[in-house]
Amino acid sequence: MLNLKNKNIVVMGVTNKWSIAWACAKQLHEAGANIIFSYYGERSLRSLEKLAESENVTGILNVSCDVTADEDVEKAFNTIKEEVGIIHGIVHSVAFAKKDELAGKYVNTTRDGYSLAQDVSAYSLVSVSKYATPLMTEGGGIVTMSYLGGERVVQNYNVMGVAKAALEMSVRYLAHDLGEDNIRVNAISAGPIKTLSAKGVSDFDKLCAGYEDRAPLKRMVKVEEVGNTAVFLLSDLSTGITGEVMHVDCGFNILGY
Repeated sequence: MLNLKNKNIVVMGVTNKWSIAWACAKQLHEAGANIIFSYYGERSLRSLEKLAESENVTGILNVSCDVTADEDVEKAFNTIKEEVGIIHGIVHSVAFAKKDELAGKYVNTTRDGYSLAQDVSAYSLVSVSKYATPLMTEGGGIVTMSYLGGERVVQNYNVMGVAKAALEMSVRYLAHDLGEDNIRVNAISAGPIKTLSAKGVSDFDKLCAGYEDRAPLKRMVKVEEVGNTAVFLLSDLSTGITGEVMHVDCGFNILGY
């Protein structure tokens, strides 16, 4: 296991024990990192506290953060600065789109639905990076979560796929901007995982059908494998990697449709 002892890592987007963000938090904790959790709303906080206690992954700080409001993002990182001082990495696992914007034809996407998906799923990385990087005085890494639907058309992914495309391009621009500060920015494009968010995708089971037969590794990706990749990208073993979208999908991305 990689050693991240005494490294302060912010993990954003934990919803439940099946979420990718939680898998990242667990793997980072095992590697010795000090975890700072962000949450949105009291219900989210109670759920996070219960989960952390039950699995013995208590963070050193839980901080409220509404990623759709710049002033709230700024407040969150000011709180982190006051309580912790310095951070060495961020896991940004935040995305949202209205369920009815995912089904049917993309041409029927509403203006409001498009804006919401872009705001939460893509622009939030920009806002978080802006207010977090002043705390990353020793350099470090920022990791966000994408999906193949940001590169190719995936049925019933629609507006979220467009948001993921914007997210991946934001990774490249941010990597360019922040490189001089020794801050790396990368994305993990994970294969389909049965998370709570995935339930919002219509016919998700059909999306997964045949995946094990077609993927080179002949199986679905494990959420722990995504977490391990996040640990790698936030460790000193990846100091030469930035602006990349790393596929963790058992090789499925190399195939044609």
